[in-house]
Amino acid sequence: MAETIGEAMDAGWEIRARCAWGRREGLKSVRECLWRHSLDVATLVATRGRDFPLAMLSQRMRCPVCGSRRVAIAYLPKSDPRVMTMARNTR
Repeated sequence: MAETIGEAMDAGWEIRARCAWGRREGLKSVRECLWRHSLDVATLVATRGRDFPLAMLSQRMRCPVCGSRRVAIAYLPKSDPRVMTMARNTR
């Protein structure tokens, strides 16, 4: 398992983000933010460094639509383990 964004990039992982702001703000019902986006892992490595922990990524994000700090991050490893093994052996 990868622990840093550099390791996730080397393994070919995909990182997706979505706004996690719900339909309620206090006692009021509000329109749910539907923002979703696939993040560019190479840009994350270039801006935050290879050693940036994956666990801290959601704390550093903000929804560009509603401004909420509640952003859920999904880490999607490659589904074929043979491809990951071959990618490591090519160095």
